[in-house]
Order: sequence, then C-alpha cells, then structure tokens
Amino acid sequence: MSKGKILVALSGGVDSAVSAYLLKKEKYDVHGIFFRSWQNETELWKACPWKEDLASAQAVANHLAIPFEVVNFIESYRRQVVDYLIEGYRSGQTPNPDIMCNRYIKFGALVEYMKKNGFAGMATGHYCKKKVHAGTFSLHESSDKSKDQSYFLCLVKRENLKEVLFPLGYRTKKAVRRIASNIQLPNALRKDSQGICFLGSKETNIHHFLEKYLPHKSGEVVDLNGNILGMHQGLHFFTIGQRKGIGLPSNKDFEHYVVISKDYERNRLVVGFDHESTQGLYQQDAQVHSLNFLEQKPANGERLLAKPRYRDASQNIVWQWLDTSRAAIHFAQPQRALAVGQVVAFYRGIRLVGGGIYD
Repeated sequence: MSKGKILVALSGGVDSAVSAYLLKKEKYDVHGIFFRSWQNETELWKACPWKEDLASAQAVANHLAIPFEVVNFIESYRRQVVDYLIEGYRSGQTPNPDIMCNRYIKFGALVEYMKKNGFAGMATGHYCKKKVHAGTFSLHESSDKSKDQSYFLCLVKRENLKEVLFPLGYRTKKAVRRIASNIQLPNALRKDSQGICFLGSKETNIHHFLEKYLPHKSGEVVDLNGNILGMHQGLHFFTIGQRKGIGLPSNKDFEHYVVISKDYERNRLVVGFDHESTQGLYQQDAQVHSLNFLEQKPANGERLLAKPRYRDASQNIVWQWLDTSRAAIHFAQPQRALAVGQVVAFYRGIRLVGGGIYD
C-alpha cells in the first residue's frame, strides 16, 4: 500500500535522483518535477547546462518508472532571485541567490504547487536531517558534515517545511554515489553543479552577468592611508575579503592585497593585507535583520552557534536583541570579511534555529 503521493524535485543531479529512488523503495507514490527558472527562457548564457539538467532529470524519471513533469517558475524566479541579486550588488551588498531560491522557489512556489495539486508531501536532495517528535519537527545538520546544506534552509518559512522530506540526511555523499551506481542510475557519475544557481555553470562569470545590468563606473583603488594604487571598473565587481582579480601585484613581502571595504560615497575600493591586524577585515560584532526562525527565538544573552557563511565552521556567539526585528551578535573569535547582505545561520548544537542577513 502506498504511503502517499509525494513530489520530488529532480534537478538532474545524483542527489535528488537517489532521493526519489529511496522514497519509491519506501512505497511512496513518487512523482518527479523539474522547474524551469530564469536563465532557461533567455538563453543569455550559452554555458548554462539547463538543457542537460532537464534531460538528466527526465532520464532518471524514466529509469525509475515514475511520472515526470516540467513547471514554469520563470517569472517568480526572475523577480525573487535574479532581481534580488542585481539590486543587492547595485546597492553595495553581497547577496546570496541560492538561499533566496530555496526560500521563494524550492520551498515557496514549489510547496504551493504541491499543495494545489493533491500531493501529501515533497522531497529534495538536500543533505539535512528532519526529526519529528510529539507532532512537531526540527531540522539538524546532516550526517555528512562536508555536504551539510542546512545553512541554505535558514531563511525558509517554517510552515513551508512541514510536509517536506530530506531522504539523504542520514547518508554520506559516498553512500549516495554507491546507491546510484548499484541501481544503474543514468546520472550516477554526473558531477555536482557548481556556481550560482541560475547561472548554472562555474564557467559563467558573475562579472559578465552583472555587466549586462550594472554599467561600469571607474574609480580609484586605495590603501588604508588613502594612497592611490590603481583603478577599478565598478565596486559591484568586488566583495569584502576578495583576494583574486583586484589587479594589484603583491608587495615586497609577497603579501596579497585583499578588499577591506567599498567606499560608495567616493567610489573608492579600499584594499589592505590579509592578517588580523588589518583594519576592518576582521570583526567580532555584527547586526542582523530579516530574521527567520524555525525554533524558539533566542533570548537576550543566549549563547548560540553561527555559521557566518556556507562551509564556514560553526562559531560561538552571544545574542542580543536590538528591537523586535533586529539583533546584535558577538562572535567569540574575530571573523574574516563579514559583508552587508550575506546570510548567517544560527544553531543550538546541530539543530538549526534560523537565520538572518548582515546589516
């Protein structure tokens, strides 16, 4: 007897494919779905492998003998993810489009589609544990710490995760590859995708993308004393802590310049050297806004863990509310290159509490 009709988001990658297989093995009535996003419509980036992704997802569905459909989320994707990225860089922030894709598309528009079309639940290939106890649920880091993706769910609304399953939470990437090989999935050896989600390819340069929407505005590159070292073509091409692509040689001690700050008032890129004494590059205090909670809100003075960015190790912090919508966090250790607009995720141990955006 079927456990229920469940929608599995097939990206074309091996993780979502194995998720679909595992749920079918558990007697769910699995239906595969592939959503079309912004870049699929414009053909702006020839290197983007979306057609290969779609073909791979279709091949997986055929191999598993499950229904498969394609839905069009192009307009909502353009509005919620692409425009957000462009406006973020335009205003001097460092946006995270992958997190917004999760919030508004994968666990937003797709959840709405699931509910409207009679599905009992939805699943993805995220490496994240979901634990259910006494009628409620919590999210935890996955067993494979090197692949954990709980960070990317920190801004998803809790109500949109109620009917979502994460079949890979207790598995490692190595085990997932082994399952895919054993059942002869057509994408068993396909490489993981890299780069910004809607650009789709590591070869697709974010600078080339931004050039289509944000004009060049040349300005001075200066050191911390205001000495002019060179010229830049637009502050939106740089992020705090960036080392490569500044266009400056290392100094006589072979130290490399890194971006310390961006002075939008004078259109200056401020650079320095990457060590803890460098003014402004390392910080222990930050303010956060756009807070989202999957668990009980932190109390003033509460000690939590935080991941300043994806793949960063968890850091000890102390929480302090500033008002009802903003908080200050104090890191036990100085953190490198915290940037306005980046996303920080909060944890109690390995249990995901929520997230916010640096102010």
